[in-house]
Amino acid sequence: MTGALLDAVVRRDRAVTLAGVAAVAVLAWAWLVRLGRELAAMADMHMGPWTIVDAALAAVMWAVMMVAMMLPAAAPMILAFTAVHRRRAAAGAGGAPHVSVWLFVTGYLAVWTGFSVAAAAAQWGLHAAALLSPDAMRAAPLVGAAFLAAAGIWQLTPLKYACLAQCRTPLGFLLREWREGRRGALVMGLRHGGYCLGCCWVLMALLFVGGLMNLVWVAALAGFVLLEKVLPAGRLTSWASGAALLLWAAWTLAQRG
Repeated sequence: MTGALLDAVVRRDRAVTLAGVAAVAVLAWAWLVRLGRELAAMADMHMGPWTIVDAALAAVMWAVMMVAMMLPAAAPMILAFTAVHRRRAAAGAGGAPHVSVWLFVTGYLAVWTGFSVAAAAAQWGLHAAALLSPDAMRAAPLVGAAFLAAAGIWQLTPLKYACLAQCRTPLGFLLREWREGRRGALVMGLRHGGYCLGCCWVLMALLFVGGLMNLVWVAALAGFVLLEKVLPAGRLTSWASGAALLLWAAWTLAQRG
């Protein structure tokens, strides 16, 4: 395959991948909007203890929310993987590029699905302790302040930035972590998802602060996660947001006093 033809194929693959990622993210957001309307209409109808079915539905809600929030933030890495895999396939290495790309995405989303189960369990616990409002599903002020403080502290830690650095350099990650074959693509997706989880897990807990069904807050957090990964001053962004979150936590506690 000539260089010009290969470049054209890579551009086509990237466009197809981007369209697929965008379609999945849009569907997830559409489902969240519909769910938000349904829950607003049913806010006072389910105040009793949760059942296993309730917990399972909460886990599904969190999983869809993670797709809506985190898949766009992973788009630069997914597009880089698409381009590298196509070029290696053209050189005789690797298998079908589109299959491997979606295995990579599957591995990435599997990590966030695991987080969703843990988040649903936390939601169940807050609900059982009457620390979660039934309408917006927002945590009580003291719990919210604890989440804000935890997120602020995490934003300032070296481990946070170490994980963020892996997410900010797609080509660097691929060069260090590359594995051949479909299993390799899945493992790479899992590893990238692990770094992304390490970078953002406490930020996702802030959904309890603004309200799980506050879609403006959900979109704001998703936008911040994306900006943190693509802005040149990534560490400065993390430090500034960490300081802001700690001040917000202090202000919340002062209001209670």
